Amino acid sequence: MSLLNRLFGGNDSQGEEKHRTFWKILTSEQMLEDAVKKSHEKKVVLFKHSTRCFISQTVLKNFEREVKSSDKDAEYYFLDLLAFRNLSNRISELFDIEHQSPQMIVLENGKAIKNASHNSISLDLV
Repeated sequence: MSLLNRLFGGNDSQGEEKHRTFWKILTSEQMLEDAVKKSHEKKVVLFKHSTRCFISQTVLKNFEREVKSSDKDAEYYFLDLLAFRNLSNRISELFDIEHQSPQMIVLENGKAIKNASHNSISLDLV
């Protein structure tokens, strides 16, 4: 991998595979509904990410490191908000939370109990 790709988040198939180990990739309203239902059993984390934003990429990598070294019992959902903008808008409407990018929303019992954006995103909120 070139230096530029390492700095700016280029394709890293090994990193992508690790990325998929705990994330559920959010791609439909049905998946969102399932995540809300799941939040009645355990905490659910929604992570809204802009694939074009360097800040979002940095925050995502830091958050992933936190999750990989943690034993917190939660379900983690990843939303590429550029590819699924309608879902991002639906999340904002459903939980009455202003859209941010990057953004993390923690659900419990069907409700958003915490949310954070940018450098405030931390596993400590889960």
